[in-house]
Amino acid sequence: MDNQEKVPEQVPAEGERREKRRKSFTMPEFLTVSPSPHIKNQDTTATVMFDVLVALTPAVLWSVFQFGLRALILVLISVAAAVGWEAAAQFVLKRTITVSDLSAAVTGMLLGMNLPATAPLWMPVVGTFFAIVVVKQVFGGIGKNFVNPALAARVFLFSWASDMSAFPAVGTKIHSLAVTLPDVDAVTAATPLAAMKAGVMPDTNLFGMIIGNTTGCIGEISSLLLLGGGVFLLVRKVISWQIPAAYLGTVAVISLLFPRIGGAALQSVLYELFAGGLILGAVFMATDYSTSPVTPVGRLIYGAGCGVITMLIRYYGSYPEGVSFSILIMNLLVWYIDKVTMPRRFGGKSNGK
Repeated sequence: MDNQEKVPEQVPAEGERREKRRKSFTMPEFLTVSPSPHIKNQDTTATVMFDVLVALTPAVLWSVFQFGLRALILVLISVAAAVGWEAAAQFVLKRTITVSDLSAAVTGMLLGMNLPATAPLWMPVVGTFFAIVVVKQVFGGIGKNFVNPALAARVFLFSWASDMSAFPAVGTKIHSLAVTLPDVDAVTAATPLAAMKAGVMPDTNLFGMIIGNTTGCIGEISSLLLLGGGVFLLVRKVISWQIPAAYLGTVAVISLLFPRIGGAALQSVLYELFAGGLILGAVFMATDYSTSPVTPVGRLIYGAGCGVITMLIRYYGSYPEGVSFSILIMNLLVWYIDKVTMPRRFGGKSNGK
C-alpha cells in the first residue's frame, strides 16, 4: 500500500468553477444591465387611476352630506356611463376593452363632480358620451386625446346653460330620484364667484368656503378636502407640484395686484383661490398626463398660462368662472410648450428651421 500511487483528487474544470460561482451569486436588481428603458416602476395605469379615485372620494362624500343623495346618484351614473361608453366604443372599433384600467371611471367621476346637484339625471350620460367617445376614443383612446375629456364634456354640457348654472343653496339636501327636478329655482343660490363678478363681497365667509360650507358644483365646494387629495397624489408621486403651484400662484399674484373687492386685496386673493373649481382644476384636471407638458419648465409655463387665462375670463368674460376654458386652451398649446422646453439630445443639433 505504501508503494501504491495515490490517486489525485478530481479538480473541477475552470468552466465548472465559474458556473458554480455564477449560480451562487445573485446580482442586485438595480445593477442588472438590460435593454432600455432602465427605469422600473410597479405603477400601472390602473394603480395610478385608483389613487386618483381615492383622492377624489372625500370631496364627493362631503358633497353628499351637503346636497343629499342626488349628488351621489349623479356621480355614480356618470362613472357607470363612462365605463359603459368606453367598453361599447372599444367593442365597435374592434379594440381591446380596457375599462379595467379605471381611466374611464376617473373621467366619469370628474365630470360628475363638475355638475350641480340639481342637474338632470340624463346629463352625465350625455356628457360622458361626448367625453369618452368623441374626445377620447375617436382620437385613439387613452394617451391620444389632445384635450381633457371631462372638461371638454363639461363645456359641451353648457349647451344646457340653465341646468349647468342652477346651484343648490348650501344645506339644501336633495334626495329626489326624478329625472329632472321640477322646482329647481326654489333651491338655487348664487355662488361666491357670481357675487365677486358683481363687485361685492360674497355672503359666504372664507372659513366656510374652505371647509365646504358653500354652494357650487358637486366636487368643488370643499377646498380643504381637495387640497388633501392633492397632497395624497403628491406623496404617491401621481402628480408633480409644478402645475398646481404655478396655476394657483399665478391666480394669487394677479388677484393681489388687481383685486376685484375694493380695499380688501388679501380677501380677494383668498376668495379667488378657494371659490369655484380652481383647486379641482389645478390639482386633478390640469395635471392630466395626456394633456400636460412632460418637462418641469413646460409644466410651470403651462400652469402659469392656465392662471392668466382663468383670471382674464373671471375679470372680463360673461361667465363668472374660467377654469374649464383656460385648461382646454392650454391643452391645445402643450405640443408647442414641449417643443420649446424639451432638452436637446446629447450630440444632437438644430435642423435650422
